[in-house]
Amino acid sequence: MLNQIISTSLKNRVLVLAIAIMLLFFGTYTVLNLPVDVFPDLNRPTVTIMLESGGLAPEEVENQVTFPVETLMNGIPGVETVRSQSGIGLSVVYVEFKWGTDIYIDRQMVAEKLNIAREQLPKEVTPVMAPISSIMGEIMLVAVTSKNGTTKPMDLRTTADWVIRPRLLTIPGIAQVINIGGEVKQYQVQVAPEKLKQFNITMNQVTEATKNSNSSTTGGFIDSKSQEYLVRNLGRINSLEDLKNTVVASKDNTPVKLDNIADVKFGAKVKRGDGGANGQPAVIMAISKQPGTSTTDLTTKVDQALQELQKSLPDDVIINSHLFRQANFIEASITNVEEALRDGTIMVIIVLFLFLLNFRITAIILTAIPLSFIIAFLVFRWFGITINTMTLGGLAVAIGELVDDSIVDIENIFRRLKENNQLEKPRPSLRVIYEASLEVRSSIIYATFIVVIVFIPLFFLSGIEGKFLMPLGLAYIVSLLASLVVSLTVTPVMASFLLP
Repeated sequence: MLNQIISTSLKNRVLVLAIAIMLLFFGTYTVLNLPVDVFPDLNRPTVTIMLESGGLAPEEVENQVTFPVETLMNGIPGVETVRSQSGIGLSVVYVEFKWGTDIYIDRQMVAEKLNIAREQLPKEVTPVMAPISSIMGEIMLVAVTSKNGTTKPMDLRTTADWVIRPRLLTIPGIAQVINIGGEVKQYQVQVAPEKLKQFNITMNQVTEATKNSNSSTTGGFIDSKSQEYLVRNLGRINSLEDLKNTVVASKDNTPVKLDNIADVKFGAKVKRGDGGANGQPAVIMAISKQPGTSTTDLTTKVDQALQELQKSLPDDVIINSHLFRQANFIEASITNVEEALRDGTIMVIIVLFLFLLNFRITAIILTAIPLSFIIAFLVFRWFGITINTMTLGGLAVAIGELVDDSIVDIENIFRRLKENNQLEKPRPSLRVIYEASLEVRSSIIYATFIVVIVFIPLFFLSGIEGKFLMPLGLAYIVSLLASLVVSLTVTPVMASFLLP
């Protein structure tokens, strides 16, 4: 079969070169569109469940909330580990599945189990599944600050919650945006005890009136002239005045409004932590991405959205997106590996020329490097692998060996052509090239596969180690096998054009 490959390549030399050129162009386009990340995807499919139970102590949360959910989650097919954290009024359960499972099917099975768990949980507890995220999910920290302190912390938080966050969540690939710091705006009703006593009103009456004040109800419909008209009671609060005018009770045929017994105003929610940037109070926005999304591309989209929002905000409000950017770390890491690849390529070119002292032979041999890289990147796209430090590291390790097969092949071809030219009746150059390639075919294949076997154990590593090192081994092996294919096809063809 290998004889046939070499023979067919020499018979269709123009076609082989055309395919090689097409691979270069298509592969370059593929490389530019591959997602870039600092590490391979190390995220085991995980579903996070959050259960808020206000007023319960940690031991009560553990017994009444966490334990029933954990018990049900352990019975789901494919579950590897169930972990939990129980705190004051909050339980977080992490359900980890086996590598390779579909996260969306996993979430569906968890949702089905949660429907059963609701029967065992306290009535006020509602399980909520957190958005899909990854182990390297936090890609940016954005600070919203007031340049000279004119804008109050409450207004900053309101802007972040109701203007910036909704816009960022519309970007494809964003999993969650969590705001920290500032002052959360609330409608606050501060009841005066002496006024309650004066009007003989209980606290329960105030609570119920306030609770029922912000709701609309329906009164059915009216059928008139073959038309149905909906009857509605509009009771939604649109302003602070609406809340102040809420009727709590009636005394001597006179309504007692909420404003008569309490101070109704906007206030800040009780803080549990705060945020700051560069020594100033700020609202910090933690932006997380979904697994499999290109961090650099997503960061660019977030920057564009923030620039558009900045134009519509008051001059005093500044959005600072440079507190933490995972994209900067990725670009620095990838640049370091790219420099290693560049330096390695330059060293290979220099060494080849110094030992061969022939521009044409050096050019033929060096074609193995870009073609091998391009084929490796196409395989990355096929398997859904990102460009990261491990894949580029595998290529950097292999760069010195990518030219080995072509060197052996081209040196033998050059020697046989030189001997053929010294004959009285030289044979056809294509025949000489074909026979010269066949002479070293076995040694090239055996040497390549011996090196490949050394890296095979990387594919049998389990857990995080396997996920971390497998892309390196794949990049190395694929590029090495690609160089073998190039030495059997493109190298003889280029030799037939340049050497005779």
